[in-house]
Amino acid sequence: MSNVPDKLFYTKEHEWVLEISATKFRIGITDYAQAALGDIVYIQLPKEGSSVGANSVCGEVESTKSVSEIYAPITGTIIATNKKLDTNPEVINSDPYGDGWIAEIEISTPKLQESLLSAKEYQELTA
Repeated sequence: MSNVPDKLFYTKEHEWVLEISATKFRIGITDYAQAALGDIVYIQLPKEGSSVGANSVCGEVESTKSVSEIYAPITGTIIATNKKLDTNPEVINSDPYGDGWIAEIEISTPKLQESLLSAKEYQELTA
């Protein structure tokens, strides 16, 4: 069974969202997703300053098994990316909810309007 921290929100596409402040959120891919992908060898990070829409493609992850798109879980602007992943993408495999984060998104209104899943709902989806 994969690790599903209670403090995060999730998408059906296996991304997670952590609230940093009322308008800033950190995103990444879930433990379930990294396990399904296998050894991650490359990541195309979203572009800082770009606007992203919820459920739109904002990057991709390449593993020894396949290439998978990364979907923005919320609508906003990319304000930071995890540059460590440029040289060490495998960090996503070892620490998907910590050092393996992908980007930070800022939203214009301090309320998540997208339909995100709770940890319990995500666990039911992946069971």
